[in-house]
Amino acid sequence: MTITSTSTDHGLSSAAAARRLADDGPNELPQNQPRRWHDMLREAAREPMFRLLLAAAAIYLLLGEPHEGLFLLLMVVVVFGLTLYQERKTSHALERLRELSSPTALVLRDGARRHIDSRQLVAGDVLVLDEGNHVPADAELISCTGLQVDESLLTGESFPVQKQAATGEESGRVFAATLVVAGHALARVTATGHHTAVGRIGTALLELEPARSPLQQQVQRLTVNFAWYGMGLSALLVLAFGILRGDWLQALLAGIALAMSMLPEEFPVVLTVFPALGAWRLARANVLTRRLDAIETLGSISVLCVDKTGTLTENRMQVACLQAGDRLLQLDQCAATDWPAPHQAVAEWAALACAAVAVDPMEQAIAALAPSVQQRPGWQAIREYGLAPGLPLMARVWQAPGQAGYLVAAKGAPEALLPLCGLAPDAAALLARQVAAMAGQGLRILAVAWAHVDVDSWPADQTGFRYQYAGLVALADPLRAEIPAAIAQCRQAGVRVLMVTGDHPVTAAAIARQAGLVEQPGSLLTGLQIGAMNEAQLRGALRNASVCARITPEQKLRIIECLKADGAVVAMTGDGVNDAPALKAAHVGIAMGLRGTDVARAAAALVLLDDRFATIVQAIRGGRRIYDNMRKAVAYIIATHVPIAGMAMLPVLLGLPPVLYPMHIVFLELIIDPACSLAFENEQEEGDLMARPPRPAGQPLFGWSDGLVSLAQGGCALALALAAYGWAAALLPAAEARALAFAMLVSGNLLLIFTNRSRQRRLLSALRAPNAIAWCVIGGALALLLLCLYQPALAALFRFAPLSWSALGALAACSALALLCLEVLKRWRSPS
Repeated sequence: MTITSTSTDHGLSSAAAARRLADDGPNELPQNQPRRWHDMLREAAREPMFRLLLAAAAIYLLLGEPHEGLFLLLMVVVVFGLTLYQERKTSHALERLRELSSPTALVLRDGARRHIDSRQLVAGDVLVLDEGNHVPADAELISCTGLQVDESLLTGESFPVQKQAATGEESGRVFAATLVVAGHALARVTATGHHTAVGRIGTALLELEPARSPLQQQVQRLTVNFAWYGMGLSALLVLAFGILRGDWLQALLAGIALAMSMLPEEFPVVLTVFPALGAWRLARANVLTRRLDAIETLGSISVLCVDKTGTLTENRMQVACLQAGDRLLQLDQCAATDWPAPHQAVAEWAALACAAVAVDPMEQAIAALAPSVQQRPGWQAIREYGLAPGLPLMARVWQAPGQAGYLVAAKGAPEALLPLCGLAPDAAALLARQVAAMAGQGLRILAVAWAHVDVDSWPADQTGFRYQYAGLVALADPLRAEIPAAIAQCRQAGVRVLMVTGDHPVTAAAIARQAGLVEQPGSLLTGLQIGAMNEAQLRGALRNASVCARITPEQKLRIIECLKADGAVVAMTGDGVNDAPALKAAHVGIAMGLRGTDVARAAAALVLLDDRFATIVQAIRGGRRIYDNMRKAVAYIIATHVPIAGMAMLPVLLGLPPVLYPMHIVFLELIIDPACSLAFENEQEEGDLMARPPRPAGQPLFGWSDGLVSLAQGGCALALALAAYGWAAALLPAAEARALAFAMLVSGNLLLIFTNRSRQRRLLSALRAPNAIAWCVIGGALALLLLCLYQPALAALFRFAPLSWSALGALAACSALALLCLEVLKRWRSPS
């Protein structure tokens, strides 16, 4: 791509960018195209249910029964339509999630900085890159300061590459998908999308198949087991029917009906629809799901590690007071024009130590305090020393006009900066008391110092200067109002909250008290204490901890690993580049969407779109609800297949006329599929959802106890349907007896929906619980049943006769008895 003269350091115009986007296409890597309807049709044609329907239709046509054959072919179209609807609903939900998760880029457009969807980048755009950004396109550097880029994705080299602008070589270029680990820069885009270096190799990624999650593996095993049982029983039924009655075509129809009744095609539907729609629900609650398998882990979280700033607090930093000498100046009690000179100097030195473009909330608060400091005429920033691992201190070197030498402004953690100021022991002790007093009020403390140097021989880091102490800056960041209630919810749900912060221990403890974190002996650990512990000691200490203060990013990872080794299921929040390893190591990494870096968001499973702790609690609640509803749906599927399969097989083996033919099975499947995939997904949460302990890690979606309860429910419905059919077969014509048995099956199916909608609520409560989709499914099923019973053409097709009043009375009595039995069985269900 050629960059024309319209590209300047002020960026493209919106009109020029639109033209280039139309010419070059969006800036995105090669990806799988969405499946089209005929692709879905081709895939659906390979499903066993469709093949069984087609086989049954062919047999009916061979038997000279065209109405039944054509009806089954029509049902093929209907079932495919339902499959297509569910697939489109799922794909639309996932597409909306992809749109929400699309990364943004900061560019210069029309001479102003703008955040745009990175897919809208074009050649010629001017990128603004900062530490923690993923580079969204190939670009050449216009200017940069201390820029280091991790290019291991392209080169395999683990060390960051130092970049320099306008070299004409590779060191003057940055590449898409690489990561800025330090510094900042302006760069002009030279290539986008598949024209980038990573785009040229991106096609190979399309061939990678993601590993199956534990939940997917469980459902696959369940599906395979059901399929094998169904095939075996169907083969036995065909043999028994054919040998006993000698009608092998009818035997084959009975076998197909049994196979259809046993086919667990609803399991993959549940596994696909529930996580996708659940993730979309979470997105509406400001939680973006980057990996769907994280949803199944949310309900198991037992320890939640959270940062303080911006998560528990509002991330609305403002300078509360300035300390100079022995005088503390409360800023809300004094106008800026009345500040004493020493306090004015503290504010100025702190502002001079801030980055040129303040991004950090603390630096923004300091810059707002002294807005004119960094715009001093003629002052020039010569050198910058940024924060480094284990060194919470930054400094900037300035050259002032008409002054010999250079001035160094520094700010940082008091314990890092004050020892470099050569203070007398008494003065150091006084400062320690001042710091502790302010930190005890929940304030965040920065020490400020300055130095004067005469030579151009710079030290390797900011500790090499001889500083003069200036004073202290104390910043307030109020606790979010909803935090105490949210932490109480976590405690009730069995989730332990552990604050992990880089703040001063006294500040962290003060915020923890305000938040309602449990205080007990040994509940506060410092980075120094953790550094002196071995792994076994740390695991023991973390069991009682509620606050970890002055923690480095490397220690965050160690904390996560120790918690996991101790059997906890860990979620962790983070926002910085150095948080990425810990986010990736946690069972559920949660990145901040507002203040988080690209690399943190890329490493996390969830992204908070509003950075609020209460939103994390909502995510846990949502994850538990999704998993709970999946279990309800699976319980319903297993229970409802028992009476259908039993009524397809047992009457034949008992010498009674067959009850179910393929068209009957299709009718019942039209109830089961919408019920499990839509009605149960829409079910409200249980009242005790956030009062239960976390689900044990590794617990299967559906255990043996759940399976036994579902089989008992299905067996109850089967026994009553079989008893009703036995009574009707002895007293009523065959067509009316079949109609009564089928109506009893439909009634039992609908009762199983109500029974499994809640593991706690009784029938009347379940009836009152709102779920419009469930009522639509039930109303539609009853309307279709009445049509099949009393509309002559449909009744003839289904081989039914209208039910008499006595038969309807028997149906009502059996349904009431089934309801009573199902309500009794519900008391045996596991409460988890």
